[in-house]
Amino acid sequence: QIQLVESGGGLVQAGGSLTLSCAASPSFNIFSAMGWYRQAPGEQRDMVATITTNGRRNYVDSVKGRFTISRDNAKNTVYLQMDSLKAEDTGVYFCKGERPFDMPHWGKGSLVTVSS
Repeated sequence: QIQLVESGGGLVQAGGSLTLSCAASPSFNIFSAMGWYRQAPGEQRDMVATITTNGRRNYVDSVKGRFTISRDNAKNTVYLQMDSLKAEDTGVYFCKGERPFDMPHWGKGSLVTVSS
């Protein structure tokens, strides 16, 4: 069974940092791309950052220079390092895995709250 489990969310002051983790089972190598998406209260779920199997990264403009997506092959884990956090970064962060000929797989989400 394919599972994505996020962790690392919490409450942080503006200007602070958090690191989110997404553990994939049985392995994230089954996905052609993985990413982090954010859903703010009352808003749609939007892409924050993605990474492909060959390491290509993509970020939404609002987080460029502040967030870094990375992967640890040995741990089957994708990370989102978030620095210089702003109040507008608040939301539930979801991990997503994509692979050909299959529906996307989602984790249950991890809440990040940035206080100003």
